[in-house]
Amino acid sequence: MLPKRKRYWLALFLALAMFSFAPACSSSDDDEEEDDAVTETAGAPYKTTGNEGAINGKVLFDGATPPVPKTIDMAADAACASKNPSAVAEDVVVKNGAVEYVFVYIKDGQTTDGSKKLDSFKWDAPADVQLDQNGCHYVPHVVAVQVGQKLNVTNSDPTTHNVNVQPKNNDPFNTAQGQNAAPITTIFKRSEVLIPVKCNQHPWMKAWIGVLKHPFFAVTKEDGSFEIKNVPPGTYTIEAWHERFGTKTAQVKVDSKGTVTQEFKMGAGVASSPQSGSLQVMPALDLPMLGGH
Repeated sequence: MLPKRKRYWLALFLALAMFSFAPACSSSDDDEEEDDAVTETAGAPYKTTGNEGAINGKVLFDGATPPVPKTIDMAADAACASKNPSAVAEDVVVKNGAVEYVFVYIKDGQTTDGSKKLDSFKWDAPADVQLDQNGCHYVPHVVAVQVGQKLNVTNSDPTTHNVNVQPKNNDPFNTAQGQNAAPITTIFKRSEVLIPVKCNQHPWMKAWIGVLKHPFFAVTKEDGSFEIKNVPPGTYTIEAWHERFGTKTAQVKVDSKGTVTQEFKMGAGVASSPQSGSLQVMPALDLPMLGGH
């Protein structure tokens, strides 16, 4: 049996410890609840009716002569230079009058049935999306995912890269990734158009990630074409986004089981000052963080 004085001090110590622990637990719970609250996964699940339609189209270059792609000098990294000796930048890719790497998505609008916005529904996240580092380039140059969908970043090059993702509405990360390293897997919690990606080791390496709550988006192919499937009937604003040419919008009406064709023209004014020259390796201004994201 402890003496009365020792029992007093032991009881006081335990009381103070419990008092200090309680706020810490409360704060942690509050933070977790706050984080969950801003995750864009709420809403009633959308139920397919069989009346969904599609939005198809192309993005064409508006101008007589497209900008000349910049060549990239990879001499600073022998592995890059050997694997990709004829590398060019992908910020402007125009072939046969068509613009590649344009992010096209439903920006706003309402469904015909109940006049609900697409963001008011909950959409199941599809299969994982891959972003590879191959030839010391990000492949593809523009990638799109849904909120809650996994993005796996891989390294197919015989050199070390560093994946530097700097969003405004989501958690940033900056992670080194060596040859044959495990994929870097991340999930974005909030919509964001678009998130820049770079590599501190190879400053010419750039990519973009589009994140939306709903699945109605596409990235134009080499022939400038895009297709957005399974769109609920309704009236929508669609936007075409390009890193150099800016944005264009259009209003479309998707009828029951209907297909809408929409064409965009981008690039007016850019062709008047064609680019040339070469991109060279410059010293990185910020160091990669070797820890996880």
